[in-house]
Amino acid sequence: MSTIHVASGVGVAPTEMAAYDAALADANLHNYNLVTVSSIVPADADVEQVDTAPDLGPAGNRLTVVQARDVAEPGDDVDELAAGLGWATGPGPGLFYEVSGGDRDGVRAAIHDGLDAGAELRDWELTDRELCVESAEAAEDAYTCVIVLAAYGDSEPIL
Repeated sequence: MSTIHVASGVGVAPTEMAAYDAALADANLHNYNLVTVSSIVPADADVEQVDTAPDLGPAGNRLTVVQARDVAEPGDDVDELAAGLGWATGPGPGLFYEVSGGDRDGVRAAIHDGLDAGAELRDWELTDRELCVESAEAAEDAYTCVIVLAAYGDSEPIL
């Protein structure tokens, strides 16, 4: 299995979708058709946190991701947006746990609680844990989006 790259981004734009697209561009994941999956890390995968995702293939390809995102509208009474992914691995498969909304500390705490619950549910020993949280102040006059994505390997042709 190839590497799962974890990258984050922030975008500010006049529409919610444009802010999301700008956040994806900040993470270098804006040129793919994203397919969101649940949160299992394959046993033979390496998870690597990066500042921005590397080139994962041609524009328009399908890319499998786990993602967390938070969006604020112009004029929302929100000081901070936060989104985060945590991952836990050990012998065998592992877990991602995604959280959106609130502040950095609340997102971090929820990630740890979710990873604990997911490991207990599956009766898996997941000793190695990491997390990535992205946050930003909400813009007053535009949409603001924060994202964290785990991109599974290289993209694949969609057609």
